[in-house]
Amino acid sequence: MAQLLTISETSRRSGVASSALRYYEERGLITAEREGSGHRRYPRPVLRRIAFVVFAQKVGLSLEEIAAELAKLPPQGVPGREDWSRLSATWSGRIDERIAELERLKAGLTECIGCGCLSLDRCKLANPDDRAARHGSGPRFWLGDPPPAQTASAAKE
Repeated sequence: MAQLLTISETSRRSGVASSALRYYEERGLITAEREGSGHRRYPRPVLRRIAFVVFAQKVGLSLEEIAAELAKLPPQGVPGREDWSRLSATWSGRIDERIAELERLKAGLTECIGCGCLSLDRCKLANPDDRAARHGSGPRFWLGDPPPAQTASAAKE
């Protein structure tokens, strides 16, 4: 029989708050056994399942997507090497998208992001008359639209 862990032991070992463990259980991502007193007891292998949930969230998967991925495993299964390889194979593109977004954020920390506010001196130069608005709402340059100067130079080529 697998060693059972209390919720506080599971929280300490996984680095996930007890409230999050209860939430994961409510969402069906993990399960616990109940004692006669109603206290939760987690089998030790749940730690790998929790690690999978935490990592998948860092990649950018929603809890719904994580639940769908975990549903591909046997009931209460824990991802093994083959499972992990299969489940994570499609995440590379998502990670690349997040890297690109972070690169744009880093570059935009001191530059205009095309929000249309026109309140910063740099924005007045980079986005006169809110020309970025024609691309849509939101911080257009941060989202990947080229600033007007780049658009104009690209049109000349």
